[in-house]
Amino acid sequence: MNAPSKVPGARISRRRKFSISSQVLPELVMAMDSIVILAAAVITYLLTERFYTDRTEYYISAVLFVWLVSLLLLHIGGLYKFEPILRPTGFLEKLIVAFVTTFLFLFAAAFSLKISTIYSRIWIGSFAVAACLGIVIARLIAARVLSVVAGSQVFTRNIVVCGRGPQAARLLQHMERVKPKFVSLIGVFSDATFTKSDGSEYPLLGGLDDVGVYARENQVDDIVIALPWSADEQISGLVANLRELPVNVYLGADLIGFSVALRPPPDHFGNLPIVEVMGRPLAGWGASLKATEDFVLGVVFAIALVPLMTLIAIAIKIDSAGPILFRQQRYGFVNKKFFILKFRTMTDAASQAATTEQATPNDPRVTRVGRYLRRWSLDELPQIFNVLNGTMSLVGPRPHAIDHNEEYAQKIRGYFARHRVKPGITGWAQVNGLRGQTDTVDKMERRVQYDISYVENWSLLFDLRILALTCVALITGRNAH
Repeated sequence: MNAPSKVPGARISRRRKFSISSQVLPELVMAMDSIVILAAAVITYLLTERFYTDRTEYYISAVLFVWLVSLLLLHIGGLYKFEPILRPTGFLEKLIVAFVTTFLFLFAAAFSLKISTIYSRIWIGSFAVAACLGIVIARLIAARVLSVVAGSQVFTRNIVVCGRGPQAARLLQHMERVKPKFVSLIGVFSDATFTKSDGSEYPLLGGLDDVGVYARENQVDDIVIALPWSADEQISGLVANLRELPVNVYLGADLIGFSVALRPPPDHFGNLPIVEVMGRPLAGWGASLKATEDFVLGVVFAIALVPLMTLIAIAIKIDSAGPILFRQQRYGFVNKKFFILKFRTMTDAASQAATTEQATPNDPRVTRVGRYLRRWSLDELPQIFNVLNGTMSLVGPRPHAIDHNEEYAQKIRGYFARHRVKPGITGWAQVNGLRGQTDTVDKMERRVQYDISYVENWSLLFDLRILALTCVALITGRNAH
């Protein structure tokens, strides 16, 4: 093989618009099935209502029963996986069996409750045929649309392969044969070039050490590591370096024992021989749900807090000379710098210091008003505008000063994994008492452990729980000075 010419600055084509997910697509198809079933129920009811006495409440109950049971049976039958969605003709028998079973259950329930005579046999038959036929037609249309979309790559997942030797070569050859519909291979990071079956070469984006920089600057969804079994230390180091990025990392078919936790890949990879090492935080609908949470609650909080923030601004101006707001650069999502906003709580000279010195109890640099603001964490209120401009979230790992970030990153393994989501005004570490000064590595390490636990276990209910606990922490004022 020839020596590679690195092109780490190469950009992904702007043709790609949206990242598809094996979690989101089945949910969309489930929503489509729901609409078809409910529409079939309403239409057949309106067309056949002259044949029976009007007992609307019983028909509504029957429709809800069919809707829930049919979705459950379709799910149990594996009909919300990628292959049945993309190739429905191969699963028509399962679709029909699911609906036949659903209506048999409906008959059984009606007979056991002695209400079977209430229902029109004409409506039940029409509903069954319309629902089943409607699902089949809708899925055929959806499969055709998805096929066109996959060909145009409007929806796809950008992946890169990191590897060398026969492991990487076999993986690339397998991808070329299988051709997953919603996977776009952007290129390879390696110390050697790889040739396609047509004689051309796969785009070489750089060496193994370049993948982190490239993924930070470009839209990469999945990174597949294809290295030999004996390179366990190199693989572990590569995975550790990628933990700070919002990407999914997978290992090729050659496993490295128990060095890292392995899971099967999601359906969008088809039958590719890979396993998952690390999942992307806020996968599927998570990112949209959290963005909605931040926007809706952020607007509500901003409006509600305007009077209080106005009074605080006036108090700061009267109490000491200097600006009302304190702006400082911090590392945010995927280590991108942003300016965090706070109410100024120290003297102007202390606020302008080149290096960051953490506040201590009875710190002489803190102003009179600032002492109260810190006691109740009111100095953090302007960060609601960071939430609204998208640089922060309501809940997430607290952003540290840049010099502290760089210091502790050298001392704590996996420190930057906390940057895989946006920083927050409050966080899991803070409501567990880890607020205020972190004057030892042990304290910071505990805070980082809570932050990473939050990143890996995010849910909307988890966020709401943290917001509720934050209110309690503000009342007690623990560890704030």
